[in-house]
Amino acid sequence: MLVEEDRSRGRMNVEEEVERLKEEIKRLGIPVDDGSYKVTFGVLFNDDRCANIFEALVGTLRAAKKRKFLTYDGELLLQGVHDNVEIILKPPLVTTS
Repeated sequence: MLVEEDRSRGRMNVEEEVERLKEEIKRLGIPVDDGSYKVTFGVLFNDDRCANIFEALVGTLRAAKKRKFLTYDGELLLQGVHDNVEIILKPPLVTTS
């Protein structure tokens, strides 16, 4: 019930935020031959669209890292200090049937 209330107020749950983050990394990042995307923390943090989407970008990045969708050095990213830290969105898993 709380999730429904949050959605009605315009808030996203963690899974939705992680999916949006993946979309934004693809939009702002550079595609790599292996299917991954690279973007720096500064590019994400300073993007107006990301600022409007994510209330807590660092928290969403940590959630995505915990779920193994992306990787970056360190645990906590801070504006200015970590602007050049590269965030890598891992390529989608290929399943064979």
